[in-house]
Amino acid sequence: MRSIITGSVKGQFPTVFAKLSKLHVQKSFSLAIILGDLFADATETSAEDEKNVKSLVEGGISIPLPTYFTLGSRPLPPLVIEKLEKTENEVCPNLYFLNKRSTTKTSEGLRIVTLGGSLDPAVTAGLSKERFLPFHTEGDAHALRGSKSADILITSHWPLSIRSGSRVKSPDQLTNQLEEQCVADLCSALRPRYHFTTSDETFYEREPFLHLSDQSQPETRFVTRFISLAAFDNPYKQKWLYAFSIDPTTVSPSIIPPGITASPLIDSKKRPLLPEGESSYSRFAQSPSNAQEHPKKRLRRQPPPTPRECFFCLANPNVATHLITSIANESYLATAKGPLTNSSTFSSLRYPAHILIVPLAHSPTLRTIPDPECRTSTVMEMHRYRRALQSYLSHSSKNVPLGAVTWELSRAAGIHIHWQFLPVAAELVEKGLVAAAFRVEAENERYAAFHASTPSSDSTGTSSEGDYFRLWIWRPNAPLLAPNGTKEAADSAISPLAVAPSPVSREASGIEISLTLPIPPNARFDAQFGRRVMAKLLRLETRIDWRDCGQEVEDERRDAEAFKKAFRPWDFAFDV
Repeated sequence: MRSIITGSVKGQFPTVFAKLSKLHVQKSFSLAIILGDLFADATETSAEDEKNVKSLVEGGISIPLPTYFTLGSRPLPPLVIEKLEKTENEVCPNLYFLNKRSTTKTSEGLRIVTLGGSLDPAVTAGLSKERFLPFHTEGDAHALRGSKSADILITSHWPLSIRSGSRVKSPDQLTNQLEEQCVADLCSALRPRYHFTTSDETFYEREPFLHLSDQSQPETRFVTRFISLAAFDNPYKQKWLYAFSIDPTTVSPSIIPPGITASPLIDSKKRPLLPEGESSYSRFAQSPSNAQEHPKKRLRRQPPPTPRECFFCLANPNVATHLITSIANESYLATAKGPLTNSSTFSSLRYPAHILIVPLAHSPTLRTIPDPECRTSTVMEMHRYRRALQSYLSHSSKNVPLGAVTWELSRAAGIHIHWQFLPVAAELVEKGLVAAAFRVEAENERYAAFHASTPSSDSTGTSSEGDYFRLWIWRPNAPLLAPNGTKEAADSAISPLAVAPSPVSREASGIEISLTLPIPPNARFDAQFGRRVMAKLLRLETRIDWRDCGQEVEDERRDAEAFKKAFRPWDFAFDV
């Protein structure tokens, strides 16, 4: 399919559409894309500009072929916004808005990923809320990595270090071109065939560059062509149109084309990934201290990992993306590395189903997420994931009912807060054995006593002060078979062995309680406490240490894909 791309039009769209009409008659393009700003700057809008916008919205300007436009550095005109809010991103026949953060698949099968606007320095975490304002966040770029791949990536700004290792001379007028690390991370994650952006007064095309091969496709080469188009009618008469052919049904070339370079987006100074046994922080568990192995050696406390070093942060280039199964606005799901359970633990499931619920914000606790709105929406979304997982289990384990335990270790000295979700036989929950196991283990370790709380009382992430270990114990509403073969009542006590009565939450999907264990400041606490209790309860003592449960990457990928497919009907992130 033949496509044509233009640089910023800046309000001169009547002339540009007329030129596209003539070219379309000659070349018969499948689609056109307008980068940057389609409309004029609102502060410099003339009466003619306003007249043109009104004519466009009302269908008075002919557009010869399906044409997509993006969000550049300027806000859209109010008339256009009003029209877009009433339609499915259609301004007029054949003119479609790609949105600020989007993944679009055209009727020809072309996959286009778009990140419009400039990086908003006022927002440090989460996703931008206003779809028409020309600002994005690092969270927007992180979320788009969940698209996994793209034929075309469109961004307003350049990726950081894109000119490194290139022999293409930068034009003299190319100055102060904005580059963003999150755009570089996005390009590295998606490995698009084309990455288009804009530079108002100049055209720049880098040599094609080669990404690292995917472990599942070691023979396939992923090559990106980076092209930045000048604006229409620019003073230096630089190239503002680019026509090319692309077949979305073909795979990336298996032979390296001549003249390409290694990817400039790979930071040679990035922190190396240590073997998991030596890592100060693994992706899904804290490694035990080696102080006991070297009692005479005084260890220097290392600074906490930055988001690019944290193995829970999507900004980390070493993140195990093949384990990620769902990304929503403020959090994501991932299968655990070295899961406690395996594919044979539960007969109704064909995969471990040891799942992590992780906030996108890099914060040691939920309470310390700086933005109050982001903090509240993050906690609410994590609970939404937890309840969706419970509903999925309720539907998927009808013959042998499964409940679930979700636990959280919140410490001010932590690195990146997350929850761990694990299925458990509903019968163990029904008889109170799960709650009892945690209470007894805490008593054996001489920890503080658990206290009960209403499961719905922690929706803002601020209900528990200080450090704590918290868990939610849930079972489905369906009646369970008693040892004598009769059915027990669905609303029988969920924790009869608890030391004190526990508030019970009854929801459509089941019944649950919440228990919290306070941790005194500077007190020692086993980071694997939750896993250790569950391992003993499930008679999986040999799998207490996650490092003893390692899988081949192919097996991790297979389990993640199996869970992703099974959970799909309950995954609300597809609607985000």
